[in-house]
This record gives sequence, structure tokens and C-alpha cells, in this order.
Amino acid sequence: MSQPADDRSADSLPNSLQAIPWQTWFAEGVRFVIAPLILFLSGFFTADFLLSGVYTWPRTSRALALTLTVAILSYEFVYKEQKTKQTDQKAVPPLKTVLYSCLLPYGIGALALIALVRLAS
Repeated sequence: MSQPADDRSADSLPNSLQAIPWQTWFAEGVRFVIAPLILFLSGFFTADFLLSGVYTWPRTSRALALTLTVAILSYEFVYKEQKTKQTDQKAVPPLKTVLYSCLLPYGIGALALIALVRLAS
């Protein structure tokens, strides 16, 4: 018996579409939980550094390391993961994913610090 042409077996799918369930859970967990939480906190502490006015070398190097770490997290775990899913028509474009999962929480974290400063004064 021959199988219908539209019935795809798992062997005929590209590797990016043969996601193991734990890989899918991990990727979505990073996109929806870990990255936004880390970027929210990063925006908070970066705004704290910028608004404090204390620009010593140790504090500046920590802020630069934090910024570099956030950029790497955003690129490696959010942008590249979404780029591999781009073959699917229902997938969100990678830059829009970075905007919602990374840039928006970063900005909200910075605004949260500004709001706390306003409440304290």
C-alpha cells in the first residue's frame, strides 16, 4: 500500500520542525518567562545605574557586562530560536518576538524604577 502524498512522516520533516517536546517547552519558557523577567530586572538596574550619577569603573563595567549579557540572551535564545520557526507561516516574525519578549520588558523595568523614584520623593 502507498501512503497519500500529503501525509508526512517525521523523517521527511526538517530538523527544525522535529522539535522534541522538552526543547519546545524550554524555548517557549525562555521566550515567555525567563527572558522577560531577566530583561525587566536588567532595565531596572541599568536605569538605577544611569540615574544614580555614580559612574565608577566597577559599576560601569558591571552595567556594560549586564548590557552585553542581555544582548546575547536576546539574540541567541529569542531571535535565533524564532528565526528557526520562521518557516512556519503562523510563526511570529523574529524581530517582533524580540520586541515583545525583550525590549518591552526592558523598558518597563526602567519605567518601574522611575515610578518608584517619583513615589519616594
